[in-house]
Amino acid sequence: MEKTLDVVVCGSCVLDVLVRPVELDRPIGAGQLVRTEPPVLATGGIVSNAGVTLARLGMRAAAFTYVGDDEWGRLVRSRYAAEGLDPGRLMTHPDAPTSTTVALIDPAGERSFLHAVGAPKRLDRAAFTANQDLFASSRAVLLGYFPLLPRLLADLPELMAWLQRLGCLTALDAAGDGGTLAELAPTLRSLDVYVPSLSEASHQTGEDDPARILAALRDAGARGLIGVKLGAEGAVLSPRSGELIEVPPVPPPGAVIDTTGAGDSFLGGLLCGLLKGMPVDEAGRLAAACGARCVTGLGATTALGDYASTAALAGLADG
Repeated sequence: MEKTLDVVVCGSCVLDVLVRPVELDRPIGAGQLVRTEPPVLATGGIVSNAGVTLARLGMRAAAFTYVGDDEWGRLVRSRYAAEGLDPGRLMTHPDAPTSTTVALIDPAGERSFLHAVGAPKRLDRAAFTANQDLFASSRAVLLGYFPLLPRLLADLPELMAWLQRLGCLTALDAAGDGGTLAELAPTLRSLDVYVPSLSEASHQTGEDDPARILAALRDAGARGLIGVKLGAEGAVLSPRSGELIEVPPVPPPGAVIDTTGAGDSFLGGLLCGLLKGMPVDEAGRLAAACGARCVTGLGATTALGDYASTAALAGLADG
């Protein structure tokens, strides 16, 4: 089938209510009034964060997950459409609500979450196979988050292998504590891209050093491009066993307002670079620039920019 899409982003899709500033180092207590800026509604989760990143960079991206039959779900659809992220395969679940989160953000941009689990948790293998035409028409698939999609975990190794057979580059993102390496290992063999955060990767492997983390992932069966996101310290990427590429951080082009979604934006930028045929180090720099822009706005997608300006921030020649 003709590849009419660049990336289908699947999994976590959330409507976020962002509240700042909230001091997170002491309890609010009962009966207290906390003065904040006006709350902001924003889309969140990997489908929103990486999907909008890709769309802003000029990639042909589509969303695939469940939302509820409610006003939050309709708002998500309209926001995706406005961003150029194709919402045509957002499925309405008949029973489960749209996933929602209240993010409490402190003056430094760190955050805590109040989360209501919703429809994306119902995503299963049958939903993917029923939409085979969508995946067959895409160059890549990004799924998140491992291990927070319980109805997919048992089928994830076979699902990723199936997507590869359809001609998709397969990418997976983690969240929460990252799960265990024993849970992840069967899927690693069918992943083309896997770049968790340092905390997720440390929990998975029991290692704190990025080089040892990557060696453990290789020993567990990883064959594709793997890496570790290091937040403000950049990232380390490994295209193949024994090769490590250090990706230096890109200084944010403004004050750090909110770190929500920076890792998802990094992955969106990385996939954009790889699909454009960039060497891994340049794709990593584009990814780092996406993360750097992300943290300068309230919400994960507010401060994201187009390809030319982001590539320029990354110091790439074609920026």
